[in-house]
Amino acid sequence: MLSVEKQSSGLRNRTPPVEARRKVVPTSEGPALAKVPRGATPASRGLFGMSRTNLGLLIASLTLSLYALVGFRSLSTVPESYALCSPNGPGIFTVDDARPRAQCLVVHRSRFTDIGTLEEVTERWKDASYASRNTSDVLISELEVRYILEGHIIVPGLSDSHAHILEYGAMKVIPLEETRTVEETVLRVRDYILEHPDIRDDQNKFIEGWGWDHTKWKTQAFPTAAQFEADPVVADRLIVLQSKDGHALWVSKRVLQSIGTLPDEVPGGLIVRDASGKPTGAFLDNAQTLVERPKPTHETLEARFNATVKDALAAGLTSIHDAALDPMSLEFFQRQAEDGKLPLRIYGMTFFDETKDYWGNRTSKIIGAGDDRLTARSVKIFADGALRTGLAALYEPYADNPSTCGVMRIEPDVLNSVIPKFMKDGWQVNVHAIGDRANGIVLDAFEEALKGVNVSALRPRLEHAQILTQADMARFGKLGVIASIQPTHATDDMWYSEERLGPERVKGLYAFRSILDHGARITLGSDFPVEGVNPLAGFYAAITRLSQDGRSPHGPGGWFPEQRMTREEALKGMTIDPAYASFSEDTLGSITPGKRADFVVLSQDIMSVPVTEIMKTEVVATVIDGRPAHGAL
Repeated sequence: MLSVEKQSSGLRNRTPPVEARRKVVPTSEGPALAKVPRGATPASRGLFGMSRTNLGLLIASLTLSLYALVGFRSLSTVPESYALCSPNGPGIFTVDDARPRAQCLVVHRSRFTDIGTLEEVTERWKDASYASRNTSDVLISELEVRYILEGHIIVPGLSDSHAHILEYGAMKVIPLEETRTVEETVLRVRDYILEHPDIRDDQNKFIEGWGWDHTKWKTQAFPTAAQFEADPVVADRLIVLQSKDGHALWVSKRVLQSIGTLPDEVPGGLIVRDASGKPTGAFLDNAQTLVERPKPTHETLEARFNATVKDALAAGLTSIHDAALDPMSLEFFQRQAEDGKLPLRIYGMTFFDETKDYWGNRTSKIIGAGDDRLTARSVKIFADGALRTGLAALYEPYADNPSTCGVMRIEPDVLNSVIPKFMKDGWQVNVHAIGDRANGIVLDAFEEALKGVNVSALRPRLEHAQILTQADMARFGKLGVIASIQPTHATDDMWYSEERLGPERVKGLYAFRSILDHGARITLGSDFPVEGVNPLAGFYAAITRLSQDGRSPHGPGGWFPEQRMTREEALKGMTIDPAYASFSEDTLGSITPGKRADFVVLSQDIMSVPVTEIMKTEVVATVIDGRPAHGAL
């Protein structure tokens, strides 16, 4: 938690040394620096004859008592201008190469206006001309100085570069992710039905959920519609459950029957069938489009959104790149922005549907809507399937299923056609690519489209970039393509990936260090709800390549430990690099004067504590535009 006392509180375990306890106040000649009184004089007697110092102690004591009763949030107000300092030394990691560490940051309204030592920022605040130059308005009457607790640190606002906001909210409805058998998963659905009388008493109510993962089940087989029918409460209902990775649907018998006649094949997808050729109730990748679901209401979307925002802010996220906004989702976020209901920043990737007309030349980009809370200037294209479902597109057959090399969800000639069109019309192009063949095809398309083009103006991204050949790793840096990666995928997939890919090809999976060493820029995300929302889990996975209990298939040193990132690289991958990847590095991503005041206070120094302690870190405060969105200052 943060120190909430004013400078005059006098609490020894809360306040910095006397020489640091200062605030700037105005004088007739302009701002001046004044020390807080050390003791009382007859002239300073206040209420009931108490000295002002003792009165301050009483007020501080009452404040702490109030905090114990009502919590920190009620004390979260901050003045228009304030300095936030580390009591001992440079506890602020700015991610600004000009000054990587600082003791204090200064906020005026929604912007950082200064960083430095306490002496530096207070001396500069006295110079009204300096303050005017950096705030572009009239200097306010005083600068209040507040302190984080000893041992706490401040980092820029954290970003998740690849996530699914509304889908995470949908995942919260029925907890399916941690189940270990099909039967346990069906039981979770049963519990949900019984807990909701309106659903329990109406067989025609549609039931949706998200998060099952067949790779963690004992059988590791795709589930079937018949398995719902084994439970009398669940049987004969309309049920659609999305897989954890978003690449498969598991439907009930009634839903399967409602689809009618199914095609024999689906380009870029798969209808799972039994030995006799009958559909079993699982639809993979493009085959998912065969399953119709009711359109959620605005109220349903708002409930999902609020569930995600609550968890995201508590985890220190100030910005999320939403990967694959369909028209309904984009319309929802636009409405939220117009109504001033976006508590954090969203960078949206608009979904490209190859079955519909090209829209890049007739669709307006959204940039900085809702006071810079919503931007949608990129397109998301799906190249192939997923490794978990066995449909990521590979050059050679799967080691555990030699009958297939996976599938491309979009034909290469379509990629070669639409990527240059989107780039010409000023759209950033972000392509989902998992397998080595898919990554190679997309990089081919990028290479052709980028000839004679300013790549920094377009900043194409490969989303996931999971399995790469050595030649394609080198092309990242050469072409200037951004690798949008998810470190927690590595520590999740490491348990089955070698069996799926073989001992040699697996070396090109999640090869973070190799990508960096070839000069590419990496930006980190989670892909939640595929993984958890906590960005520190990605930080930990990137630098350790271990599960959170310290294990890996290669032992406690980490899975392919030579591919680890440094802490500095991982922090940049959650701050300044996502800002660059969303064209916002001039306003976000570092604690730099002039940028928006987005930052996070952490309970310990993740840049130096033992790796075993990283996941014990708590988010004390998440601050957006200088105001606490979670916790308090």
